[in-house]
Amino acid sequence: MTHGITLLGSTGSIGVNTLDVISRHPDKYHVCALSANKNVSTLFAQCQRFRPEQVVMMDADSAGELHTEISKAGLDTEVHCGAQALADIAGENGHTVVCGIVGAAGLMPTIAAVKAGKKVLIANKEPLVMLGEYIVRLARENGACLLPLDSEHNAIFQCLPQQLLAIRNGNAGITPQHGVKRILLTGSGGPFRQLPLEKFSSVTPAQACAHPIWQMGRKISVDSATMMNKGLELIEACALFGVPADMIEIVVHPQSVIHSMVEFRDGSMLAQMGSADMRIPIANALAWPNRMASGAASLGMQEMRRLDFAPPDYHRFPALRLARQALHVGGTLPAVMNAANEIAVESFLSGRITFDKITRVVELAMDRNRVWGSVALDTVLAADLAARQVSREVVAALPDCADFRQTRRQDQP
Repeated sequence: MTHGITLLGSTGSIGVNTLDVISRHPDKYHVCALSANKNVSTLFAQCQRFRPEQVVMMDADSAGELHTEISKAGLDTEVHCGAQALADIAGENGHTVVCGIVGAAGLMPTIAAVKAGKKVLIANKEPLVMLGEYIVRLARENGACLLPLDSEHNAIFQCLPQQLLAIRNGNAGITPQHGVKRILLTGSGGPFRQLPLEKFSSVTPAQACAHPIWQMGRKISVDSATMMNKGLELIEACALFGVPADMIEIVVHPQSVIHSMVEFRDGSMLAQMGSADMRIPIANALAWPNRMASGAASLGMQEMRRLDFAPPDYHRFPALRLARQALHVGGTLPAVMNAANEIAVESFLSGRITFDKITRVVELAMDRNRVWGSVALDTVLAADLAARQVSREVVAALPDCADFRQTRRQDQP
């Protein structure tokens, strides 16, 4: 008997890698449902190969186009459209749900999968940033199993007592009995780790998306370039593993060979190492508590001959400071930060702001938005909506800010 997989965000990098792993184990898995935003050609090719029962597209015109192509091909796949249909397939289809949708758009289908008691593999950081404690509590109440797909969080998971750290059925996460002293959350530092700060204003979207090691989508690549991804991962790790922020140390590790480490009270330190290939954490989470082939290349001694580590530069990457601030204040501020970052990255990629203004937009939005101390679904959704509006206003007004004028004067010859 094979396990049914529902894959949300199947045309993105996580989705494509997940389908690659699944294709290597047809005796273990079959695809029940897929989803995408508007990439008709890739989703249609996936439907032809994997024959899902249902697919969902967020864009209505794209859904209509896909329906036409599927009808012509004589496939039995049902085509649906919209946010409710996405939540429906997450809650109704398959034994396992892989959440690979980028941004806050993944929140409601993630909640639907957790409420349905599924095995939920989370690659998108944003739902746990916005409502981490709420989602973890829902998992306990509904017997769902939360497993991290992010390479860093999956690495931490692999270094911990796994029978205790799958977040399910009343498990409280890391407890004193586990003997954990600290978690070291590694990051490559992105493409601009050594770029002079005065050049940040001239960084192009193509440069920001050209990560030196990982192949990722555009939004995640920009988050890596600002190190906001590491700030989001910090908040996610606190929620997933039930630890305070002061137990997590961010470490810049340019080679991306060690994906994270855990230090124990007896002085021991465990590190998870592997190639920079997302199929490794995907295969680990799909097969947990067992192991199976991922298709990734083995890590050779050549790659391990030099391993560098350094503390992050908070001046160069202020996103890390903003993330720790959001975590310290709590309430809806992490959701505000996340929403502001999505708008800021979108604005950078569309040419409305320069790269160096991404975190400035986030900081101004965090300062200007009301923060609710109570974290519930309705308040977080309201905070997310308000933060997006404020962030758009900040982006529109940014050229009139005094600091922006000063930056322009400094950049002029």
